[in-house]
Amino acid sequence: MGDEPRVPLEFETRPESEMRARAKAFYEEMRTRRTVRDFSDRPVPRELIEHAILAAGTAPSGANHQPWHFSVIGKGPIRARLREAAEAEERAFYQSKASAEWLEALEPLGTDESKPFLEIAPWLIAVFAQRRGGPEPGDDRKNYYVNESVGIACGLLLAALHHAGLATLTHTPNPMGFLSDICGRPASEKPYMLIVAGYPAEGATVPVHALKKKPLDQIADFLD
Repeated sequence: MGDEPRVPLEFETRPESEMRARAKAFYEEMRTRRTVRDFSDRPVPRELIEHAILAAGTAPSGANHQPWHFSVIGKGPIRARLREAAEAEERAFYQSKASAEWLEALEPLGTDESKPFLEIAPWLIAVFAQRRGGPEPGDDRKNYYVNESVGIACGLLLAALHHAGLATLTHTPNPMGFLSDICGRPASEKPYMLIVAGYPAEGATVPVHALKKKPLDQIADFLD
């Protein structure tokens, strides 16, 4: 190691029984997370979104460059423009871009080009991946493991929003260049994901297909 300053690690050692309980409780909480497409316009305090983004910002990243930016969009006038642009891309996807196999895979979820939640939900979070940056304001250095780092941050953001009591949706129209224009982000950043956050609409449902999650023995193995 070099001569860079270091501080003691903040780490609390817990009894194994407590660790087991916490691990199970977190799983039980997260297993209820669902992608929601029917949102209420019920207001959500900005503080909830701020703390969820702060949690996302604790994600590990290549060289600790933290190559992400979150543009948070409230119920302002740009919503209609954003929905119009997103639905245009979605129409192209469903009508010509998507393969027959892809459309078949989506069919059980009941998705289509209509995205009313983009105007209804109280908050949209546009996530951008930064090709250049660094840990300090004004840095202009190459970022490393950008997709991996931003992906982890998005996972933490979804978990934090769910833990706070909000419903979410991940929206990834392709291409997403319109997000850069609408949010005023520089060319060095790539739109990564649009996360919708709020309360589910009264009577909201989810497809039975979405409840199918692979069991442990299909997603992991343990090697000696």
